[in-house]
Amino acid sequence: MAGYFVANYTITNQAGYKEYLAAVGPTLEAHGAEFIVVDRDSELLEGSAGQVTIVLRFATKAAAEAWYKAPEYQAIRHLRTDNTDGIGVIAEGR
Repeated sequence: MAGYFVANYTITNQAGYKEYLAAVGPTLEAHGAEFIVVDRDSELLEGSAGQVTIVLRFATKAAAEAWYKAPEYQAIRHLRTDNTDGIGVIAEGR
């Protein structure tokens, strides 16, 4: 089954977040990620959520976890977490 990284957040520092966007692409490409959803103006229907929603598909849940735990991603992850407020999860699906 495929693995998915799902993130929903609000950008709190646009300049810092732009550094993340510039750096994350090669890590995703190296791990075979496919962009399923990239929405920077998500519509809130229930609960509380940020304006940005990202869904990435990997071949397996283990592949998604390998990307997230990879040293090259861990080295830049702070550029997202320091400049946004929200959540990130890994899930398994079709």
